Amino acid sequence: MYKKINDMAYTDFIAAIDLGTSRIVGMVGKKNEHGVLSIIAYEVENSGNCIRRGCVYNVEETANKIKRLVRKLENKLHEAKIEKVYVGVGGQSLRSINHTVPRVLGTEGVVTDEIISSLHAECLNFHPDMLDVLAAVSPVYYLDNKPEANPVGIPCTRIEAKYKLIVGRPSLKRHIINSIAERAQITIAGIIVSHLALSDAVLNDDERDLGCALIGFGAGVTTLTVYKGGKLLHLSVIPLGSNLITRDITSLHLPESEAERVKQTYGSAMMDQDNDQSIQVSQADGLGMREIKLSDLNNVVEARMGEILENVYARLDAIEMEGTLGAGIVITGGGAALKSLPEVIRKRTKMEVRYAATRRGIVASGDLEAGNPSYASAVGLLLNGTENCAGYVPPAYVVEPGPFMEDPIEVPPMPKSEPVKPSKPKPEKKQGGLLKNLSSKFDSMTRNLFDDSEDKS
Repeated sequence: MYKKINDMAYTDFIAAIDLGTSRIVGMVGKKNEHGVLSIIAYEVENSGNCIRRGCVYNVEETANKIKRLVRKLENKLHEAKIEKVYVGVGGQSLRSINHTVPRVLGTEGVVTDEIISSLHAECLNFHPDMLDVLAAVSPVYYLDNKPEANPVGIPCTRIEAKYKLIVGRPSLKRHIINSIAERAQITIAGIIVSHLALSDAVLNDDERDLGCALIGFGAGVTTLTVYKGGKLLHLSVIPLGSNLITRDITSLHLPESEAERVKQTYGSAMMDQDNDQSIQVSQADGLGMREIKLSDLNNVVEARMGEILENVYARLDAIEMEGTLGAGIVITGGGAALKSLPEVIRKRTKMEVRYAATRRGIVASGDLEAGNPSYASAVGLLLNGTENCAGYVPPAYVVEPGPFMEDPIEVPPMPKSEPVKPSKPKPEKKQGGLLKNLSSKFDSMTRNLFDDSEDKS
């Protein structure tokens, strides 16, 4: 009797790749009927210099790293194959703009789902100032100039849909397609704005309604995403990241790797001038240690982080949101780990500040250290995924043990049989030689004998 042996192979899952300046995160998960994620596998690759400020810079190297990342994920999937991936896109050119799409329905018009879908599709095909539209979100509908939250089924002569569009340079999407779809030969199920995916993972409905600013302190860029009244109000990217802090620290005669370590271990967004403490750092030749003052280090850190924060405050001032966000400010990213950063932001904005964490209930308990913000963007990508990303896995079988069998025997797949070509009929061989001659003479004598007897009669 035959039995399947790869029942454990995953045949239904969502796969996502989050492209960051310092690292690429790959993640695979499944959703249950309530939308709760179970994380099956995750892997991380150092993005090195192949991604800069959130954008794919070296297409070939990015493709190689993603192929390696996918292989490592597949090794955890019981021989299942990843056929498609959702990809998170970022980059310093991303920003939000307002866009309105009108539609005249006439005197007998009624708003339908098809009309709403066509308005959304029209937004996605819009190309403002030679930019690509990567997402159209937070629509506000007006029926005959009156706001309506749920317009489907309501008669009107004219509808307006006001969207918040997320736009960026065409090269953002083009380089992703070139590296993943064309060079790595992996189908792209969808390209999702990473900042929106991150918001989905860490902000709940109440925070979006009351008003909340999500600040992502990345290695290459700093992102600002603002919500109010349940809608996206603003998204922008500041081309300054925590890598600049590391480079500034190298001015203290530290190699970049040591500067990064010192930043993460001792760096503070608020310098304490009364602190005379010294710390041990590696010398440039790696052969010894020396001392630097902690105040000298944090003088550098405070100055650069202050510059980044002033850019954030300027964006909040421009949209008149500073001090008005009921749910305060949420911070995330590697740069958010600096000591005293929440206190610095709280003092300036007069708003509550907390660290981001994957919101409760969207990831199965115990999976992936569910509250770990390092994977929040990848979790958000999985939440937005709808297509099955698994490739076909052919079943394998075993022969179940019988009365005289102790162990199951694996049956290998049958080799492909070559089609049998019909053989041509062989021509009959002609007889020859002595036998043929004797036979001919006998036949001739027999014919003469009978011929003679017939003549005599």
